[in-house]
Amino acid sequence: MLKTRHWDRLKNGGLTFTELGFGTAPLGNLYKAISDRAARATLDAAWAGGVRYYDTAPLYGLGLSETRLNAFLRDKPRDEYVLSSKVGRLMRPCAPEDRTGLGKWFDVPQRQEEYDYSYDGVMRSVEFSMERLGVSRIDILYVHDLCIFTHGSQEASDARVAEFFDERGYDAMVSLRDQGVIKSIGGGINEWEVCQTLAERGDFDLFLLAGRYTLLEQTALDTFLPLCQEKGIGIVTGGPYNSGILATGAKPGAYYNYDPAPQHIIDKVNRIETVCTAHGVAMVDAAFQFPLLHPTHVSVIPGGQGVTEMDGNLKAAESIVPQALWADLKAEGLMRMDAPT
Repeated sequence: MLKTRHWDRLKNGGLTFTELGFGTAPLGNLYKAISDRAARATLDAAWAGGVRYYDTAPLYGLGLSETRLNAFLRDKPRDEYVLSSKVGRLMRPCAPEDRTGLGKWFDVPQRQEEYDYSYDGVMRSVEFSMERLGVSRIDILYVHDLCIFTHGSQEASDARVAEFFDERGYDAMVSLRDQGVIKSIGGGINEWEVCQTLAERGDFDLFLLAGRYTLLEQTALDTFLPLCQEKGIGIVTGGPYNSGILATGAKPGAYYNYDPAPQHIIDKVNRIETVCTAHGVAMVDAAFQFPLLHPTHVSVIPGGQGVTEMDGNLKAAESIVPQALWADLKAEGLMRMDAPT
């Protein structure tokens, strides 16, 4: 079975995460459509392999990811898994041409996202998610995408952060936690700098940081991860393969950060893979195991659109990476010297 990590910052019993979690954006037909049967087969393979942490969001397939989880989780004992979803967007019915994510989400409901980080927006989002999921509780709520990547500029990101606090979306999340409706609150964000802003302004428990503490990127070590250690904040790493390139290698068409990989990234990945090969380690295995070496981390959640990908994630989670590999990556200047190994 998969290894687990227990987190209990609030001394309320906490949550037990499997080191391998399931990021369900791909189940929302991200980049390509998959059938309900294929989605269920992937989820079944994850459960059989021991995965007990599932992360979703209203954005993923504009509700499709949550509804696919509904059927899967219906017969699972509620205390046997950890479930997280996100707030910050409401999904509105719309005309087909106005649908959010044309060319990104395929064969999904006709919905247009409406950003809403207010108190009422958070409460409504939670209610809608619980209905789509068909569950009696959600364990973790993350405020979603307060970042430059999503909103286009530093000014726009700052304005959304201000909206979240000033219009009391943060207060709504704290209230839900205080009432015991959810166990913990956090942020699901693509930039550690925004996570740090949240951690400095509010009382957060967990951050789902996508793609920013990986074999390729460790600038989160500057100030953010030390702050999390100080405050007892747990970290879930999403996108551990940086949109695929650390899993596929630097092959033609490889993706980094949701776009075709630039040459300097291709060159660095080739060098990392050379070191991994010298140690008889698959690069994807090293990429999975690396974030878990940092003491803040509770889980790593790569996505998977098929059973083959899930089997690969399970293999990576059970792999053993020799210390000498990390030492050689540091010696080659491919990993920060202060990265815990």
